[in-house]
Amino acid sequence: MYIVGHLIFSDEIPTVVGIFSAFGLVFTVSLFAWICCQRKSSKSNKTPPYKFVHVLKGVDIYPENLNSKKKFGADDKNEVKNKPAVPKNSLHLDLEKRDLNGNFPKTNKAGSPPDLENVTPKLFSEGEKDAVSPDSLKSSTSLSSEEKQEKLGTLFFSLEYNFEKKAFVVNIKEARGLPAMDEQSMTSDPYIKMTILPEKKHKVKTRVLRKTLDPAFDETFTFYGIPYTQIQELALHFTILSFDRFSRDDIIGEVLIPLAGIELSDGKMLMNREIIKRNVRKSSGRGELLISLCYQSTTNTLTVVVLKARHLPKSDVSGLSDPYVKVNLYHAKKRISKKKTHVKKCTPNAVFNELFVFDIPCEGLEEISVEFLVLDSERGSRNEVIGQLVLGAAAEGTGGEHWKEICDYPRRQIAKWHMLCDG
Repeated sequence: MYIVGHLIFSDEIPTVVGIFSAFGLVFTVSLFAWICCQRKSSKSNKTPPYKFVHVLKGVDIYPENLNSKKKFGADDKNEVKNKPAVPKNSLHLDLEKRDLNGNFPKTNKAGSPPDLENVTPKLFSEGEKDAVSPDSLKSSTSLSSEEKQEKLGTLFFSLEYNFEKKAFVVNIKEARGLPAMDEQSMTSDPYIKMTILPEKKHKVKTRVLRKTLDPAFDETFTFYGIPYTQIQELALHFTILSFDRFSRDDIIGEVLIPLAGIELSDGKMLMNREIIKRNVRKSSGRGELLISLCYQSTTNTLTVVVLKARHLPKSDVSGLSDPYVKVNLYHAKKRISKKKTHVKKCTPNAVFNELFVFDIPCEGLEEISVEFLVLDSERGSRNEVIGQLVLGAAAEGTGGEHWKEICDYPRRQIAKWHMLCDG
């Protein structure tokens, strides 16, 4: 009897263990699901730590963390259509409308956005006529007779202020009638850079559209943290460029929009402006650069000190430049070494005080020359050359005189101011 009872009890042990294991597994899974739900709800209530949001062709991009990878989520299509502001964590693409190659077909004319088909030649819908005066459609900058003859095209965009999120929204819709910057293909690869003035803290740009003179960008940029009372003090600066793979990008023109007098309280405002030629100063106003040179004949080295720059011009109407100096060493017209200084923010009179030592590969300085390029640092795009200076035996003016002095007086540090010329 004792043996039978022991056998029955030993058979029940695995069953009891299995039941307790099942209950433990269910409890663990439930606890994990509850923790995940709590984290998700706490994240949704947080305000995202970014300053602007870029919306590209109906794709809303919201980085949850500026230092981590961008995360995306999907929202209901109806919510995207009904909400005028940019929703949180949304990524909407109608995948059913793709063709066999995976591209989205264009149903509008010649690359024009759908919302502009009903706007042209009128700029506004019936409900928006009262919100904008006809005088606001005129260009903020008068054109000279030469610029009127040379048509650079028209830029279409819209402005809006979201009072709920305290966000300023700019939508770059399209450009029409751009000139051809590529003489061989008689077309351009346009893109647009936009800066909010006068602080130049917000700099954004669109993607490049290949081989078109009527690019339809339809890209939205949302800037958070700008009070509505401050909008009147700002201005928008658009620079229209054509991408060049092998050299500096070609500048087609620019558009400057002072926001003073523009009322955004009544809703979205559709606008257009004629693109004008960029306002660049003459070569006589490139500024000056103070350079110190010393040639060590015993060690066959050249010491170059970039000291100061003064009277540097504005790179464009967007304000002061962020200059830095690139130093290139040439031997027999071949570059053999290059250095550069740090960037000095928003100043026409920069103080660098940076020293560079170059090894000279030959005896003497007859075939050696030094090129100084003063550039304006532009985040996210190619830097523009403000001015250029060349020192060497074949250089003219103060460049040749300075070079002759360091050759005649080796081991002596000699400093001179030099006028910059066009780069």
